Amino acid sequence: MEGLIDIGLNLMHSSFRKDRLEIIEDAKKAGVSQFIITGTNVHSSQIAAEYASKYPGVLFSTSGVHPHDAKTCNGHTPFELEKIAQNKSVVAIGECGLDYNRNFSPPTLQRKWFEAQVELAEKLDMPLFLHEREAHKDLFDILKRHDNVVEKSVVHCFTGTKQEAQNYIDLGCYIGVTGWICDMKRGRDLQEAVSVIPPEKLMIETDAPFLIPKNFDKKPKKNRNEPKYLPHIINTIALCMGMDAEELANQVNKNTKEFFKI
Repeated sequence: MEGLIDIGLNLMHSSFRKDRLEIIEDAKKAGVSQFIITGTNVHSSQIAAEYASKYPGVLFSTSGVHPHDAKTCNGHTPFELEKIAQNKSVVAIGECGLDYNRNFSPPTLQRKWFEAQVELAEKLDMPLFLHEREAHKDLFDILKRHDNVVEKSVVHCFTGTKQEAQNYIDLGCYIGVTGWICDMKRGRDLQEAVSVIPPEKLMIETDAPFLIPKNFDKKPKKNRNEPKYLPHIINTIALCMGMDAEELANQVNKNTKEFFKI
């Protein structure tokens, strides 16, 4: 399995500080050739863009503010994100969306600054890299008001139900699936949900260093997710979808390259 693309990698996370290049090289040996570094606020988006620009064609990044950080936004934020997005390495606006699981930022602020980023993606004609947790209805309702951008949206790290997946698909969104599907307990909803995701609407990601797959035959020594585990994840997805893993990987690679224009 070659040419896989990890659409969600938190490469600038502190746990990767000492071995970032090794992480990438190990992943390449496993068949993962391109990586998109997630930006979660103005500062991290800038750092991600600068780092990715050193490795053109291999590393890319996003420019956005995660709903947890919505409380840090102000009137200058959209302009700062737009400036970062001018970097050639930046391929999407986000990670942005809604997260009502812990409400680190008030829902009203989350909705305000999420919609501002949707409008920025519209203005720049760029894809949207979405985050949604326990906020399906509100995020869905906001996206419905921007029907010209939904076809360019991917719901990153989807962990919802079959019906929620169907709702996003009907809207026109792509779905990003992580190693959450490898958790035989918590991942049951997702294992069922992938049955309604058309292969041409699927993307794959690790969300490393988080969400290490739980179904390895032998647990890795480091309890840290890495992009080299992406083949393991797509094999599990293919099993749940009843598809050949190589065939699914080829389709997912095609989806990702066309969506992010990489």
